[in-house]
Amino acid sequence: MGSHNGRFVISVRKALLFISSLLCLLMASSTSAASNFPGGVKEFTLESVRESLIRQEDTIIFSLIERAKFAFNSSLYGESSIEIPGFYGSLIHYIVKEIERIEAKVGRYENPEEHPFFPDDLPCSLLPPHNYPQVLHPAAASININKKIWEMYFKLLPLLTEKGPDDGNYASIAASDLACLQALSRRIHYGKFVAEVKFREAPQDYGAAIRAQDRDALMKLLTFESVEEMVRRRVEKKAMVFGQEVSLSDDINGKYKVDPTILSRLYGEWIMPLTKLVQVDYLLRRLD
Repeated sequence: MGSHNGRFVISVRKALLFISSLLCLLMASSTSAASNFPGGVKEFTLESVRESLIRQEDTIIFSLIERAKFAFNSSLYGESSIEIPGFYGSLIHYIVKEIERIEAKVGRYENPEEHPFFPDDLPCSLLPPHNYPQVLHPAAASININKKIWEMYFKLLPLLTEKGPDDGNYASIAASDLACLQALSRRIHYGKFVAEVKFREAPQDYGAAIRAQDRDALMKLLTFESVEEMVRRRVEKKAMVFGQEVSLSDDINGKYKVDPTILSRLYGEWIMPLTKLVQVDYLLRRLD
């Protein structure tokens, strides 16, 4: 038992060192995403927001395809599978929490597009503040549904991966999980920007429902079934293209790294509904 725990502790340290080494890359990705909106576009329009959402589809699909090459590895996710002094929880919980503390010190969560999964007791940024354009209502800062996104992701994960033995490959798997979680969180919380631009384009349409605090009316205004169907079809098509097994022959074998229908379902059953939940939560506070 002692040697088993010792191996886990060493693996945790290796995982943290490995993921910490990716910090610069992650922050570069965060800066790139921030430059797309709002600083990277000349106008804050519904079209510019849609373009960003379409680009984020690529990031999510590629991240999930990358995660699917690893086995599920239940040792990362069971609360009783590891003993760390002063901490009780799963290994993935511990790794993500520690990495978020590092990222907070270099300002990741100063970006209004980024939301931590474990926001309690995060350290302040050690870097000078970046002047992000303030396009959202101040109430946006209080909206964080990452708990729902965390639950959603770990329900989805068994559909994408195969069960396998504990191979000790915690660092690579955790890094891949973190990339998926952050991409999903960024996309879903982008609903704040979607809601803001829609409100600006039609304040009369939304104003009455906001003043009445009518969630159902707001959800109806935000729902366009034809657009959602188009998104599901586009995501499935992208998953087919990005995840196909490439052969030098002309034969198309129909094999994919991830089942494209699963990613289409992900958007239809989770990502778009959660995005609309964020939009409604934001709009209900828009006139505060």
